[in-house]
Amino acid sequence: MTGWWILLGTLLLGTMIGVVRLRRDGDLRRGARQTLTAADLGGELGERATLVQFSTAFCQPCRATRRVLSDVAGMVDGVAHVEIDAESRLDLVRALDVTRTPTVLVLDASGGVVRRAAGLPRKADVIAALGEAVGP
Repeated sequence: MTGWWILLGTLLLGTMIGVVRLRRDGDLRRGARQTLTAADLGGELGERATLVQFSTAFCQPCRATRRVLSDVAGMVDGVAHVEIDAESRLDLVRALDVTRTPTVLVLDASGGVVRRAAGLPRKADVIAALGEAVGP
């Protein structure tokens, strides 16, 4: 009988962890206040903001994220989209504490991290984060 309670508790805990992770996946949260330069990114910063995406070759959500960020960057003048291969830039991955791909950083004009998301962000959330990065 004790084994059934352990099994039930394990299943309940696993389900709770899965639900929390699913709800947080792709949320654009405030990032640690770090500043990145064009040299760090290997590409130019946008005049108004920059969308940085960390990807890997076999990451399926990375392809969808690339489309979302490219669309948003094309909609807003002065916004650049920079994609970084996480496997080839492990130094930057460690410095920014990137634990999974895709990871998206929204940078302001000076390269400061305004928001970050792990997972596929929604287009509306990216636009809202850009509004914060660009400012009034």
